[in-house]
Amino acid sequence: MTNTLTLGNLRVRPSRSAATVDSRWRISRELFTSPSARHRAAATVLPLVPVAVFVALWQVLTDHNVVAWLRFNRMPTPASVLHALLARVTSSGYYDDLLASLQRILLGFGLAAVAGIALGVLIGRSSIARMTLRPFVEIVRPIPAIALVPLTILLFPSSEQGIVFITFFAAIFPALVSTIHAMDSLPKVWEDAAKTMGAGRLSVLWHVVLPGALPGIFAGLSVAMGVAWICVVSAEMISGQFGIGYYTWQSYGLLDYPGVVVGMISIGALGLATAWLVERLGRRVNRWLPRTGR
Repeated sequence: MTNTLTLGNLRVRPSRSAATVDSRWRISRELFTSPSARHRAAATVLPLVPVAVFVALWQVLTDHNVVAWLRFNRMPTPASVLHALLARVTSSGYYDDLLASLQRILLGFGLAAVAGIALGVLIGRSSIARMTLRPFVEIVRPIPAIALVPLTILLFPSSEQGIVFITFFAAIFPALVSTIHAMDSLPKVWEDAAKTMGAGRLSVLWHVVLPGALPGIFAGLSVAMGVAWICVVSAEMISGQFGIGYYTWQSYGLLDYPGVVVGMISIGALGLATAWLVERLGRRVNRWLPRTGR
């Protein structure tokens, strides 16, 4: 039935275009007021709130040259940092430094992830390997990776290989220890049930143990990525010839304080991107978990 509007003896029928506009308006309103739309808006806006508060506080403290427990009279302003960042992103050397650091972190972290998970599975599944290797791991693990810089200079023919080794050394222990603990925390009934149904040793390892341990393993890999970034940047500052850590330290030596902050922001952006990749990979691998969709 078509609605009509009566004005005296004149009957006015709403036009099709007005009905179409009204329908589109309702659809648009539902899209923007639906729970999923509100969730997307919150996911976009909320991460910007602490950043905006931090930048505003930074601006106020540097504008007024506040000197208290901390001294902000020598700190660069957000405007000067933005100007330095814009100048830096237009130069090819900036991307060479980013690529060098990214290559080092991916190579060192990748080797550490493979070796750490393999050793963790071996120690977690074999009592002989646990008795043999676990004491050595606990002796070496507390050594700071950055303390190995003098030895890497003596051992490796190039600083590039030494920086990759330091990254590897820093990242392997979080991956290794998390894998061991993930193995130990698996319910024994899972393995017993698989063996009861006729599964062999390798089948139990591949289809029961590893899938059950993967959430704990990826938690360790996330920690390993953060530790690896700390150590690769520190190694670049000490013995590197290029890389974002080397750029940051060089800017400090030249009293280019906005450049130092640009280096810090670049390190944070790279760390965020690599951590996001690890998290996304973990969600993809652990998609069978009921909470992976959050």
